[in-house]
Amino acid sequence: MNEPLRPLNLGEILDRTLELYRARFLVFFGIAALPSGIVLAIASASLLFFLWFGSGASALAAPLLAGVLALVFFAVLLLVGFPVLVGAAALGTAALSHAAAHAYRDQDISIRAACRLAWKRGWRYLWLYVLQSLLVFVAPMMAWNLALLLATMAGAVGVGAGGLLAGIVAIAGGIGLVAWFLLALVRLWMAFPVCVVEQTGAWEAVKRSYRLSQGARGRILVLWLLGAILSYLLSLALAAPLMIAIELIPGMTTPQHAELAGTLMLYILFGAFFAVQALTRPVYAIALLLFYYDQRIRREGFDIEWLMQKAGMLPEARPAAAETDAPLPPETPPPPNPAGPEAPPAVRPV
Repeated sequence: MNEPLRPLNLGEILDRTLELYRARFLVFFGIAALPSGIVLAIASASLLFFLWFGSGASALAAPLLAGVLALVFFAVLLLVGFPVLVGAAALGTAALSHAAAHAYRDQDISIRAACRLAWKRGWRYLWLYVLQSLLVFVAPMMAWNLALLLATMAGAVGVGAGGLLAGIVAIAGGIGLVAWFLLALVRLWMAFPVCVVEQTGAWEAVKRSYRLSQGARGRILVLWLLGAILSYLLSLALAAPLMIAIELIPGMTTPQHAELAGTLMLYILFGAFFAVQALTRPVYAIALLLFYYDQRIRREGFDIEWLMQKAGMLPEARPAAAETDAPLPPETPPPPNPAGPEAPPAVRPV
C-alpha cells in the first residue's frame, strides 16, 4: 500500500480497481479463466447431448437404450457436474480474493499460489459460497415456488379465483424475488473478502459483511449494475461479429444447414458469455476488496491503526498461515541468564 489510506468514493474505487487489474491482468484473468473454463466445458457437453437427443440420431438407437443414456447423463450431471461447478466457483472466488488482497498490499502472487491458498481452506470457502447462495437466491426461490404451488392447488380445488390467484402470486413473487436478491446481495457480497483477509468462519464472515456494508450498499448496488451492463455489452461485442460471419458463409442459411447454423450461434453465445465472465469477475473481486478496506477505514479507523502500526506504536500483526506460502518465522527465545537459571537476582547495596 504505497498510497495513503483514506476513504474513497465510488469513482476512486473504480479507478483503483482498473489500476490493480491492469497491473496484474494475466494473474487475475488466469485465475478467473479456470472456473469459467470448467463451466463452459460442462455447459458444452450438456448442449451437445441435448442436441443429439433432440435430433434424429437418438432415434436410430433403441428407445430403451436412449432412455438409459439420458438417465445416466443426468445422474452424472447432478452427482458430478453440479458439485464440480459449485466447487470451482467457490475456490475461484476465494483465489481471486487472495490475489486482490496481495495486490492491495503490493505483494506478488502467481496463479498457482493463489489457487493453493484457496485450496488450503477449500471447505471453508465452499461452505461460504453455499451459504451465500442459500441466503441470496435458493431460499427465496424455494419460497416463491412453494407459494405458487399452493396458489395453483387452491385454484384447482375451487378456492379463490383459480388462475388469477396464481398469476398474482407469480407476478408479486417475481418482483419480490428480484428485490430480495438485490437487497441481500449488497449486504452479503463482501463476505469473501472478509473471510480471506480476516480468516474467519463462513457464518462470521456473512455477519461481518452485513455490518460492514452499512453505508456502502448503494455504491455496491451501482457496482453490480455497472458490471451487469458491462458484461452484456461485451457479450454482444464478442458474439455479434461471429454470428454475422456465420450468416455470410455461403449456403449456411439454407434449410439443410439451418440446424447447424443455429447450433453454432448458440455455442458462440455460450462461449462469449463465459469469456466475458472470465474478464469481469476480477473487477468484482478487486472492487469488493477495496470496499472492504474502505468501510474499515470509515467505520473502524483502519487508516489510523495502519499508521500507528507502521510507526511502531502497535505490534505488527503476524500474518495468518493461509496468507503466506512460507512458514512463519519462529519466535526468538530470550537470552540466557549469565548467572545461571537458578541464580538469585542481584541485590543493590545500600
